[in-house]
Amino acid sequence: MQHIMMGPLILGRAGKHLAEGGSNCKGQCCIHGDNRMKCAVRVPRFLFFSLPAILIFIPQCRAQFAANPVSPGSAYSIPQAQLIQPEALSRLLRMRGPDKPLILQVGSHVMFEQAHIPGAEYAGPGSQPSGLSLLESKLASARKDRFIVLYCGCCPWNHCPNVGPAYHRSHELGFTHVKVLYLANNFGDDWVNKGYPADHGE
Repeated sequence: MQHIMMGPLILGRAGKHLAEGGSNCKGQCCIHGDNRMKCAVRVPRFLFFSLPAILIFIPQCRAQFAANPVSPGSAYSIPQAQLIQPEALSRLLRMRGPDKPLILQVGSHVMFEQAHIPGAEYAGPGSQPSGLSLLESKLASARKDRFIVLYCGCCPWNHCPNVGPAYHRSHELGFTHVKVLYLANNFGDDWVNKGYPADHGE
């Protein structure tokens, strides 16, 4: 007579052994008969139901990420190679002549009045049409290969709405040497409080 305990079974050479009377059986599911016993490992039922769900879920995740690229207005849309660090820009401030960069602040005017990089010009908030128009006027007389540095610093980099649109508009206008100052937190923390030079007022 055979006694069968129900449940999904995986039988294999590694999961089989012979024992007398079943007294040495350590498996969870057994099939007994003729003083011989085969042991197997029980596989939880939920694995058989979850595996198809996982196989369906993975392609959906890939499609979701592929369908949501970085927005052109995001600071993350600016290539890493086009970013400049505060220390590097502070050294460039000592340059003289035509190679000195044209520095444009593309954030709020209130922030510009409170503190700005020496020699920088206010070019309007890059997230606003009026700001982009002012940026265009600031660049109207510049050579297309002029070294230009844009910056904002109104808020953390991943939330800044201004530098992305300003950077892309300058490229649309044909400028080929544009850098964006990387300020991880804001202008106060990453520039002023670190001792880099700053002017106040207009």
